[in-house]
Amino acid sequence: MNAAPTLWPGADGTPVSCREKLKTLAENHAEARQVLQDAFEDAVLMGVEEAAMRRILAELVAGLASPKRAS
Repeated sequence: MNAAPTLWPGADGTPVSCREKLKTLAENHAEARQVLQDAFEDAVLMGVEEAAMRRILAELVAGLASPKRAS
């Protein structure tokens, strides 16, 4: 199982250190991991080739919109 990163780099390169932010980041990581794992397992069990599903999920992440570009 992939644990949340121990270091979350901030925009300026320094690590995020606020405990509440770190807690939220760890929770979000766990939730996202579980959703992606469930989607991956469903797809593979329905006959999707594993490497293709991994590529599809990676493309999904790569295509996420940045909230900083939404202005």
